[in-house]
Amino acid sequence: MSDIGKDFGSAMTERMTRAERDQSFPDSVPRDAATLILIDRAGPEPKVLLGRRHEGHKFMPGKFVFPGGRIEKADAAMPAASELDPAAASKIAARPRDEAVPAPRAFPLAAIRETFEETGLMLGVKAGGKPAAPNAEWQAFADAGVLPDLAHLHFIARAITPPNRPKRFDTRFFTTDAQAIAHRVEGVVGPDAELVELIWIPLTQAKTLDMPTITGIVLEELDQRVRAGMGQDLPVPFYFMVEKQFMRELL
Repeated sequence: MSDIGKDFGSAMTERMTRAERDQSFPDSVPRDAATLILIDRAGPEPKVLLGRRHEGHKFMPGKFVFPGGRIEKADAAMPAASELDPAAASKIAARPRDEAVPAPRAFPLAAIRETFEETGLMLGVKAGGKPAAPNAEWQAFADAGVLPDLAHLHFIARAITPPNRPKRFDTRFFTTDAQAIAHRVEGVVGPDAELVELIWIPLTQAKTLDMPTITGIVLEELDQRVRAGMGQDLPVPFYFMVEKQFMRELL
């Protein structure tokens, strides 16, 4: 399967290009980041997990987003119960911006860590012991005896924030099944937290929420991928801007 449809790809890049955005800020180098979409396919229609950002945030206030954030140096050193599918690892490493790009496994591990920090949901498998933690951010996983399980994550999209935006990220988007939730910590989400609420919502309805353009685009890509069977060998779309126009390249 070489593509999920040229017409679909053209519609997505046109939508990205048309989106209103202020590009009057000093330019900056994108920071490597990762995001995770939890999907529940137990019912008749797939549901995804989205969180609503606090209204007080300067960056995307009140928007519905997937949990995620920047890659930290220690992420690549966290032990895992299983490693990335080789096809996914190869696609993550494709088209590096420079020689300093983190190891492929750092991206899904960062997505798992950020998901826990923002939602209290710890993804992986029970380790049967206390795994070593590379830093304080991963200590909660060690204390709960949970190891990330990378083989079941799917790399589904990559996007670089356009130039001259207030914050720029080179983000890899991942998805995994809700059955990967191995442990929960309550009280992480609330009125004074980064995410004020979490919702499980059918994939088709999620597209109607108030969300950043790229979040809506990735939901469309996920919908297409689910319909195509969610194989690890499916091509991964890479969105980036060239001379005010968005491109969509398949990795």
